[in-house]
Amino acid sequence: MIRVVLHLILLAAVAAAFAWLADRPGGLVLTVGPYRIETGLAAAAAALIGLVLALDLLLRIVGFLLRIPSAIGSFGRNRNRAKGLEAVTRGMVAVGSGDAKLARRAADEARRRLGSDPLALLLQAQSAQMAGDRGAAEGAFRAMLDAPDTRLLGLRGLFMEARRRGDEAAAQRHAEEAVRLAPSAAWAGEAVLERLCAENRWKDALSALDRSAAGLDKEALRRRRAVLLTADAAAAEGTAPETALAEAREALRLAPDLVPAAVIAGRLLVARGDLRKASKLLEAAWREAPHPDLADLYIHLRHGDAARDRLARAERLLLIRPDHSEGRFAAAVAALDARDFERVRSAVQPLLVERPTVRLCLLMAKMEEIEHGDTGLVREWLARASRAARDHAWVADGLASESWAPVSPVTGRLDAFRWMRPVETLTGPGAYDLSPDVSATLPATREEASPPVPAVAAAAVPAAPPVQAPAEGDPAPPPRKAASAGAGDGERVSGRRPVPPSEVVFPLPAAPDDPGPDGATDAAADVAPRGGRVPV
Repeated sequence: MIRVVLHLILLAAVAAAFAWLADRPGGLVLTVGPYRIETGLAAAAAALIGLVLALDLLLRIVGFLLRIPSAIGSFGRNRNRAKGLEAVTRGMVAVGSGDAKLARRAADEARRRLGSDPLALLLQAQSAQMAGDRGAAEGAFRAMLDAPDTRLLGLRGLFMEARRRGDEAAAQRHAEEAVRLAPSAAWAGEAVLERLCAENRWKDALSALDRSAAGLDKEALRRRRAVLLTADAAAAEGTAPETALAEAREALRLAPDLVPAAVIAGRLLVARGDLRKASKLLEAAWREAPHPDLADLYIHLRHGDAARDRLARAERLLLIRPDHSEGRFAAAVAALDARDFERVRSAVQPLLVERPTVRLCLLMAKMEEIEHGDTGLVREWLARASRAARDHAWVADGLASESWAPVSPVTGRLDAFRWMRPVETLTGPGAYDLSPDVSATLPATREEASPPVPAVAAAAVPAAPPVQAPAEGDPAPPPRKAASAGAGDGERVSGRRPVPPSEVVFPLPAAPDDPGPDGATDAAADVAPRGGRVPV
């Protein structure tokens, strides 16, 4: 619009100039040697304008003639580039469809037509990777380092190739260079962080996490920072307790459900004598994520307390989270320490309705041993534990561990451990999925797995392995107490619900064939350590 207005103004100015000349008669005389040219002003102005236009046309013609060779060259280059881009398109489609031969031909054509174009280099690298030519792939990625626009892409390709051939030192060099060029590159920051965590350099890992914060969302950044602070607090707990306590508290502020941070902070507060602060901190952590470590630390907050005092603290945890099974189990363990068997049964009653876990079966075996000394029932609960569901554990990348760690020992991934039930092997009815070394020790059919048991044990467990008779010369086990219709015996078995035999098999030590009275007593006495923690 502005250009149209300018042209109109220019035309109006030219018209006004010619009108001004027409209103003023006069002449123009030009003498060149013997020649004399005389004309009017208007004719002279028109001739001058015509001369200017003719010169402009002549210059345009000459410029066009001079540009013809370069135009022909540019046309060829554009045509060559268009064909190169078509080859890149064909190659990318071939890479996506898995046609390595077509991708390699397209890559060669694209490299011939486009030279060091980033798209041609990328296609060459991908086609070489498909063909298994690692040298050609690395050559293409190294060629990308020469251009600033493709340097980061080349570093990533070299990083991946170094990892594939197992050269971690070269991979880390490429990752560090990429972090220097682009701190927000997530893959490079992850690689550097992984190396620092593998070397237990937690403070350096925190600094690296701060540098790569732009590539993470806020929630992931808070969680990772909390895990690194917890790892550093665990490392400094013995040498710098105040620093460790501050880091553990900061980790809890960032991730209130991070149980290891709460355990470290609670343990340091107890060691410092701040029992009130430790109690509040553990109660808050228990409200977020009930865990056996929190229950053990909270129940044994004061050394030398009576069993009834520990039971009262366990009841406090149960009141905080009445919907969670960990509170019931902690209350049952504390009640067993206080020899309050009725409270044990009332606490575990809802847990027995569901599928009992290993440590619950072991707890019941210990209770039967302490309350009645019934070796038969103890052995039945121990045999049941060998087929029971696995308890929760710290699991990372399929590996179950009794203790938490900041990184996975399998992949080195940060914050990989989760408190969960390990994966079990589900099999069909009447079959067990066993490794060859233990297949001979467990029954293969439901009938063999669930033989008839005496009536005295039917109320406790309907499925138990047969008890082998003692060998000659071994001391005879004490006779079982017969169940009677009295109130005491009825209450004794009321807390045990029948549970069908499990079809979930996992490698656990089976109960001994005939441990004898002493052997059963020792096995049951060791099943529930302090605070109810049972190894899984």
